[in-house]
Amino acid sequence: MTAGVQKQTTHERRKGESALSEFADYVEKQQKNRPAAGRAGPVAPSDSGYSTQSTQYEEHAELDILDSLNLAETSSRVRLKDLLLDSGGDAEVTLQQLSEVLQKRMLEGNGETLFDLGQEDNGESMSFSKEQWDVALDRIRRAAKLLQAECRILITRNVGGPEEVETVNEKDKSAAGKIMMRQEPETPEDVIETRIAVVGNVDAGKSTMLGVLVKGGLDDGRGKARVNLFRHKHEVESGRTSSVGMEIMGFDTRGDIVASNIPGRKLSWEEIGKRSAKVISFTDLAGHERYLRTTVFGLLSSSPNYCLLMVAANNGLIGMSKEHLGIALALNVPVMVVITKIDICPPQILQQTITQLTRILKSPGARKIPIFIKNREDTIETATQFVSQRICPVFQVSNVTGESLDLVRTFLNILPHHGNYDAEAPFEFHVNDTFSVPFVGTVVSGVVKSGVIHAGDVVLIGPDSLGQFTTTHIRSIERKRIPVPVCSAGQSASFALKRVRRKEVRKGMVVLPKVDAPPKVYREFIAEVLILSHATTIKTKYQAMLHVGPISQTCAIIDIDRAFIRTGDRATVAFRFVQRPEYLAVGDRILFREGRTKGLGIVKAVGYDASKPLDPGTGKDANGGGA
Repeated sequence: MTAGVQKQTTHERRKGESALSEFADYVEKQQKNRPAAGRAGPVAPSDSGYSTQSTQYEEHAELDILDSLNLAETSSRVRLKDLLLDSGGDAEVTLQQLSEVLQKRMLEGNGETLFDLGQEDNGESMSFSKEQWDVALDRIRRAAKLLQAECRILITRNVGGPEEVETVNEKDKSAAGKIMMRQEPETPEDVIETRIAVVGNVDAGKSTMLGVLVKGGLDDGRGKARVNLFRHKHEVESGRTSSVGMEIMGFDTRGDIVASNIPGRKLSWEEIGKRSAKVISFTDLAGHERYLRTTVFGLLSSSPNYCLLMVAANNGLIGMSKEHLGIALALNVPVMVVITKIDICPPQILQQTITQLTRILKSPGARKIPIFIKNREDTIETATQFVSQRICPVFQVSNVTGESLDLVRTFLNILPHHGNYDAEAPFEFHVNDTFSVPFVGTVVSGVVKSGVIHAGDVVLIGPDSLGQFTTTHIRSIERKRIPVPVCSAGQSASFALKRVRRKEVRKGMVVLPKVDAPPKVYREFIAEVLILSHATTIKTKYQAMLHVGPISQTCAIIDIDRAFIRTGDRATVAFRFVQRPEYLAVGDRILFREGRTKGLGIVKAVGYDASKPLDPGTGKDANGGGA
């Protein structure tokens, strides 16, 4: 059927694209209802078969800031300006109060915060003079020191110095600025971690960009920077990534990149992890169409907080770039774009690429607002506003001349942590890779979806081909190759398991806490899906590769709530795994494809009752599509 993709009309393609953004938002809201591990979710809802009705509440992440603006008229709080300028007898008391304010903000920001010095919580200007600014800055630094945190001035207005930028309003002479504060992590498990998936078409410069960012130094234009990132001999020979590569980049409490003091020496992951207060984990994905399954697996299994889309200036958004962008939008991951190779691209071709990129980002399917970043002020303002997923920052860089690379590094340093994880829920860990380490044994790596795990805990890992779980112990835990005693929700980690062979574990398994009742696994489930692109109609017995987190398995459609579905249709569909049952929960996001991406959806019920067909009016045998 992949050969029939060309037959799809422009009207049908646009219908699928325009429905994508709206459906992705719907899936994001539904995911919040997902039960944690060990809590039962709905199995085949209500009388009319499989209802998809649920109460929906409109949520806007960009409006969360209103909670912190202190807009209540009857506020009894001490004004921030008074805490910053107090030099009387109670100065030490108010300094303690100021440190409590900062502590609260840093807890919300996972150990870091951006402070607007010269502005109240509700947005009012404090109208600082230069002398008052100096006093307030000294107080902020002293309060931060009480919390083992460092301060770094990002930009200033009417203050002077290297960070000075122009004021927007020439009449406003008050001193103000933005300050980055980051706490020194007490233990390695307290290090802030942000995961970024790097995608784009083949030859867009993904591996080269990461080589320059992570290893330091510039590229020679012939692939010098990317060689250190490749994992296989054939990748070095062809210059193309074919696997899921991992690289890390560390920032200290001052916001400086953690690098070796000796030129030419590269730091190990352990050294970077121990010296960093914030770590950016890059997942380097393949750009070639041949490796699309690997790329989709890497995107879903690594649970990225952000997606970095690379576009070659001389090629534009072609080939798999659009496919990768569509998957990122379907997963509702905030996207930032880097246009590479601007040093070898003629100006008129670069302008064509920018025009095409703007048109695609503003299209009904994406609904993004592209912001082209030209200077340090743009970088800082955009990074602080990136809580809104409608914003899409666009950088134009050269890995050979180094143009604008410092802006990308600054952006990554102050990028806010994105993602909601529940450390109070029962433990759940998704396996996305397996290893056999000499003198250690079987090791599984992945992301902790919820809860907390300690070294020595008794856990279950599974399901195997029969749907059974194996009991084992966590021998040890490592994060970024550093041994840690505990790991909590939202963190990526590796577990060494006792008495489990490498061949008994696989990608897509889950690690769950040991409980009396064994976890339930399902071969069949019901999902609400949106068809993004398909040349013809989809009926029962249709098979496609289905991705649910780290799970990748062929699925057959065994029932649909209508006779057939086309591009742009939303429908309730029953799926059956062809090979083995899997661990699923209501609210899991699914993505299925046959060749290129065909559709996305969300699990509405686990299990399927053939006596209650989704479309009772057809009178057909619901089991007709069994695999």
